[in-house]
Amino acid sequence: MPEAARLPLTLLFGAAGGAVAHLAGMPAGWLLGSMLATLASVLCGFKPSLPNWLRDITFFILGIQAGSGVTPAVIEQLALWPLSFAIQMAGVVVVALVTMLFLERAFGWDRETALFSSLPGALSFVLAAASETRADMTRITVLQTVRLFFLIAVLVPLLGWLEGDESRVPAIAAHGDAVWQYPLLVVVCAVAAWAGVRSRVPGGLILGALVGSAVLHGVDVVTVGVPPLIAAPGLVAMGALIGSRLQREDRGALPQLLPASIGAFVIGLSIMTLSGLAAIWALGLDIGRVSLAYAPGALEALTVLAYQFDIDPAYVAAHHVVRFVGIALLVPVLARRLPRRAPTLADAARSEATLPSAAHDTEATGRER
Repeated sequence: MPEAARLPLTLLFGAAGGAVAHLAGMPAGWLLGSMLATLASVLCGFKPSLPNWLRDITFFILGIQAGSGVTPAVIEQLALWPLSFAIQMAGVVVVALVTMLFLERAFGWDRETALFSSLPGALSFVLAAASETRADMTRITVLQTVRLFFLIAVLVPLLGWLEGDESRVPAIAAHGDAVWQYPLLVVVCAVAAWAGVRSRVPGGLILGALVGSAVLHGVDVVTVGVPPLIAAPGLVAMGALIGSRLQREDRGALPQLLPASIGAFVIGLSIMTLSGLAAIWALGLDIGRVSLAYAPGALEALTVLAYQFDIDPAYVAAHHVVRFVGIALLVPVLARRLPRRAPTLADAARSEATLPSAAHDTEATGRER
């Protein structure tokens, strides 16, 4: 099938899956539904197509969206809860180290693949940086995807039990409707994204857009966010991008990688649970807030859950922004310091089997440089 025909079909599958998940009330439904629908199409033999320009636009939109979480209320939380942030980030570091050792020792994964698979969250940056190393993208994507799925599956019923009733959407102040703020937001984020690309930092496009948006929202110059009519297609495209990381040749990888994925999920959840208990004991916080704020990954999904259950969204968002930005800033350093493995015969065979996707990744990351 020609690529021109595969692109609309890819977006159609993603949009259909996202719509079903959204209507079913799944947190971050547009993202997760699109990801699962695209993955299902791959498992059925379809080869998705997402051109570089669409990927760049998607990263730009989602960078702005993630940065809009840095509101003045979040800035206040940064000053109010420094010990809570410290406990959280200590837990994140331990999760990454223990998970990496687990994957290396128990399953024999190489250092690059184990490291990028162990980082909880910031998937866009992790994938962008990992694609410039000899890391196995299939293993990273499968493990991170399965971990995210299990995380949401565990948290939703847990929060429903803790809160004692159905999820509810709180009364939240609407974003400002000053029309002039939209072009200002786009222009500033575009300049910041351009600077991120020119800096040769992996994932510089989305990181630049995030920083530009965070500055404008953090100082309260801009109060508008990404409109739902734009944010939803962006999440659909991102979900399709993640789902399409698995090639048709890798369909057998899911059952093979399930034990490693479950093990990594259990490690991450256990360590962050201990960190959360430490925060509850030291700071007197309630379980609901800490459960969402300390959950290892899924910034968008967990922020949505905070709003759905009306559990101090500013506190939750502040912790995930700190974790997200911390990992996003750490990933480029790791990508540059990791040694490149010499290509093996297996790598060569895989490259030939996945040549179109590899070319796509190389061209995209090359432009981000």
